[in-house]
Amino acid sequence: MFFDFGIKDLIDILLVAYILYQTYRLMKDSGSINIFTGVLVLIAFWVVVSQVLEMRLMGAILDKLISVGAIALIILFQDDIRKFLVQLGSHNRIGSIVKYFSHNKKDKIDHADILPIVMACMSMSKGKVGALMVLEKTMPLNDIIQTGEEINANVSQRLIENIFFKNSPLHDGAMIIRNNRIIAAGCILPVSHDMDIPKELGLRHRAAMGISQETDAMAIIVSEETGGISIAYKGKFYLHLTAEELERMITSLE
Repeated sequence: MFFDFGIKDLIDILLVAYILYQTYRLMKDSGSINIFTGVLVLIAFWVVVSQVLEMRLMGAILDKLISVGAIALIILFQDDIRKFLVQLGSHNRIGSIVKYFSHNKKDKIDHADILPIVMACMSMSKGKVGALMVLEKTMPLNDIIQTGEEINANVSQRLIENIFFKNSPLHDGAMIIRNNRIIAAGCILPVSHDMDIPKELGLRHRAAMGISQETDAMAIIVSEETGGISIAYKGKFYLHLTAEELERMITSLE
């Protein structure tokens, strides 16, 4: 049997290992690692009973349990599975293929494009004006855009500061930026309920984390309490950024 081992068997093993690893990461992030371990134990027991010991009655019972259990797990962890598929679909190469076939190519971000964003963030930081900006990447944010007010204007420092001015009716929501244009403001973002988020971070940070977990967008936050500038991207926070760090991260994070 050892000499029958070929390249297809190696690919098969690597694919199964990759799927198990990604499932482990998904369960670990969602705090369901004990359930993942229990499922693996049940599957191992099922294989031993049905394949090794060839116990027909017990094997038939476990076959039914596994088939029904798979559906139950899909229903129970539908949000986590959706998050995994989003992360899989937002991979750079897949995103590039999607953009190629959809003819929705985005302009490359350069220094001139992000300078108004950086300058606005620094100005709002000094005045402790809260702000939340979302930079769309390969995944369209049309559902999020529909929750706010359409603007469709060129990105400018003055416009950003006016939108997030404390007396502005749109200052509490999020601004969506696509292709170097402000598409909408006052948008509602999904709020992350991750227990690992520090308690000193407010609702803006949780909303930024929520959109970064569900899409490949980058969220920029200016804290109203401290004036600190942060980025949420791919489920991670980058806190207390300087102007140089903010500019570098906007242009370099992929």
